[in-house]
Amino acid sequence: MWPRVRSWLPVPPATVVELGCGSLGGYVPALSADGYDAMGVDPAAPEGPAYRRVEFERVELPARVDAVVASTSLHHVADPGAVLEQVAGALGGDGLVIVVEWDWEAFDEDTARWCLEREVQPDGWLRRRLDAWADAGQAWESAFQGWAREHGLHGAGTLVAELDRRFERVVLDRGPYLFTELVDMTDDDEQRAIDAGEIPALRVDYVGRVR
Repeated sequence: MWPRVRSWLPVPPATVVELGCGSLGGYVPALSADGYDAMGVDPAAPEGPAYRRVEFERVELPARVDAVVASTSLHHVADPGAVLEQVAGALGGDGLVIVVEWDWEAFDEDTARWCLEREVQPDGWLRRRLDAWADAGQAWESAFQGWAREHGLHGAGTLVAELDRRFERVVLDRGPYLFTELVDMTDDDEQRAIDAGEIPALRVDYVGRVR
């Protein structure tokens, strides 16, 4: 996703904060290499001056932030509305929020069976969910959506609505999401399946500008 995210960013040396950079540092190394003043925020963030090991709700942000990036992280926060209020307050007058999410509510049984017809990566989240479905002996929607709700995951529709309340929508797009969990599968391969109507596009891309 980096080339896509990079295409939406303001020009360097803008200040960019990544919400939920994860233990590997997310986009922060690429941002820094391209000349951005980058900060990654995550309780599991790596050590180093570019990272803050804290929940986003508790982080002290720079005086001016030009863009906030959240890649598959907003669905985990306890209160997305409160987090997005903080994002909107931190961004400058023409600041951007760039969100990459997944529409887990659209992940139906036909899509699960489409995945099973291919080789699934052995150690990923998709393999765990498919195995849990087989063990549960119930419909896919009950097993998968039950897991998602048990873990408090927020749906893409909810997140987009919260974003629209605070930002002027610039981009709302969809694309491939599952290919990284499938052996020898590319995003182009998955896009062809989407275009053929075999599976839905589960990735949601949102870019918004401060109102």
